[in-house]
Amino acid sequence: MIPRLVPAVLLLVLGLNAPLRAAPAAAPATLQELREQLDQHLRDERFHGGLWGGQVVSLASGQVWFEHEPRRLMSPASNSKLFAGALALDVLGPDHRIRTPVLASVAPDASGTVRGDLFIAGRGDPSWRVRGTDRSFESIFGAVVDLLRRAGVQRIEGDLVADATWFHQPPQGSGWTADDLNDWYGAELSGVSLEQNYAELDLTPAPAPGGAVTLAWRQPDTGLEVLSRLRTGAADVPAQVVVRRLAGEARVHLWGTLPAGGRPEVVNVTVPRPAEWYAAALRAALARAGIAVVGRARAVRWPDPSPVPAGSVRLGELVSPPLRELVAEFMKPSQNLETDLIFGHLGELRRGPSTPPHRTGEALALEALREFLGRTGIDPAEVRFEEGSGLSRNNLLTARATVGLLVAMARHPAARDFEASLPVAGRDGTLRTRLRGTAAEGNVRAKTGTLRWANALSGYLTTAGGERLAFALLLNRHAPAAGTPSAREELDQLVALLAAYAGPG
Repeated sequence: MIPRLVPAVLLLVLGLNAPLRAAPAAAPATLQELREQLDQHLRDERFHGGLWGGQVVSLASGQVWFEHEPRRLMSPASNSKLFAGALALDVLGPDHRIRTPVLASVAPDASGTVRGDLFIAGRGDPSWRVRGTDRSFESIFGAVVDLLRRAGVQRIEGDLVADATWFHQPPQGSGWTADDLNDWYGAELSGVSLEQNYAELDLTPAPAPGGAVTLAWRQPDTGLEVLSRLRTGAADVPAQVVVRRLAGEARVHLWGTLPAGGRPEVVNVTVPRPAEWYAAALRAALARAGIAVVGRARAVRWPDPSPVPAGSVRLGELVSPPLRELVAEFMKPSQNLETDLIFGHLGELRRGPSTPPHRTGEALALEALREFLGRTGIDPAEVRFEEGSGLSRNNLLTARATVGLLVAMARHPAARDFEASLPVAGRDGTLRTRLRGTAAEGNVRAKTGTLRWANALSGYLTTAGGERLAFALLLNRHAPAAGTPSAREELDQLVALLAAYAGPG
């Protein structure tokens, strides 16, 4: 979901756009004509300040159908997620599940009382959320309640502790900018996460100008304090809201105007120290379930040491959905936090006794990525990543390396799960509104990528002639003039042209 009032230049990896404009030329009859049309498009004068990189390869023959600067290092934006998803499926396997231990400092006694602390020892599970479903926020904690009941726990006299120390990761990924941290797509990384680590705030204007704007959180226990300077304006004044939470603070500042009698607006606010939010919300959920927690709800995160004492008692574990589902759930909507949690989880599983404690799970995952590239024959010099989601402006990638990954994954044991994780043109994910009414609709499965001055679209399609293709198209630094197609539309025109090609290879 996109917050309505976030400036368009900051929207990341989310495929809402205007309808696709008409393709630039008549359908080519031969592969040579197709190449000429593609080349003519990329070399048009309107791209004089931009950079293109592209490659198209037949999956059946391995023939390169088209390429343009295929080894040019480009900013891939969320095309980075193709590599994060493929790496996870390759190393961990589609059936892998994240298992989060639930521990107590002492076993419950005969009365069901834990005369000590309870610990949720996070492992980076991204599935603790209900956003986008019809489930209630409280249902997130149902698995913990059931686990404790099975363990006979009725009362906890100590603290309820969210232990996020297993996940050796700063709150932000490498290369993220300060501006990212205020917006939901730059929500903090944590080994214990909740509802994608951002909350939604409803803003309801008064019936008449000058009246107070009513505020209501959709998710409780965030610990956020709102300082509102919002006002209700005239009914014909468009809504305009600015949201700002300074890094490290729990105060949320709101400015702007809402039209009198207008519909409510929703703004998204990142929650600092999300493990603390999880602990507070879980404590409330346990109270509703009749399990009292006498002590505090608190959290500990890396680089502080784990608070779990030696000799603690394992009460059970929380088990995530299988990895194939987790990959699809970050790939289709292009969700940054969930990508980097899986990426960091994979890295942490490589940690050994000799691994320096300052080395992050992110760094270990990048090490695993380099090994994976070596196994698939992709030149590591063409994949230069700092993190997994693509939010870093320092990630660099070539079209050739991207197609190399797509070709390798088409032959991989997890090929079906990898392809199924990709958005489908005109159907779902970040492509749900794109390429409708073209030969690409329902045909193209591809990963989008969008940052300011960086756009990408890479994946699979079948031509009208029945040829199965892997393609990667990246456009950087293009500032379209007024009245000309957007960068996304430029990419879509090329993909539609490929899909409509009915000629031979």
